[in-house]
Amino acid sequence: MHNAVALIAHDNRKTDLVSWCQVNKDRLVQYELWATGTTGKVVAKETGLEVNRVLSGPLGGDQQIGSKIAAGEIDILIFFWDPLTAQPHDPDIKALLRVATLKNIPVATNQATADFIILSPILDGEDGFFRE
Repeated sequence: MHNAVALIAHDNRKTDLVSWCQVNKDRLVQYELWATGTTGKVVAKETGLEVNRVLSGPLGGDQQIGSKIAAGEIDILIFFWDPLTAQPHDPDIKALLRVATLKNIPVATNQATADFIILSPILDGEDGFFRE
């Protein structure tokens, strides 16, 4: 059992993700955190959380996170993406979301959904999501 959460944010959403992580720090510290390069660096610096980092998203980090999801090593994806800005690595983003859907893991693409996931009583309950 990994109890791992991946954190990803496009440039225009990094501040939003950092704010969300600060509010939810007491919950997030319970999990193994993974992030793409720049996002992980910013989140760790601004929150003090320990964050494992892969490459930056455009340099293959989205694919690395997707590989970890496919291998069953990441259980939740928090991905604050920017729907109004074209991303040069859009095929990688779509592949990441596709594998998360195929592996049936919770995915949050905005703060409202991230709140529902992290505050859900089934997340860590006896019969919850993170069970042995």
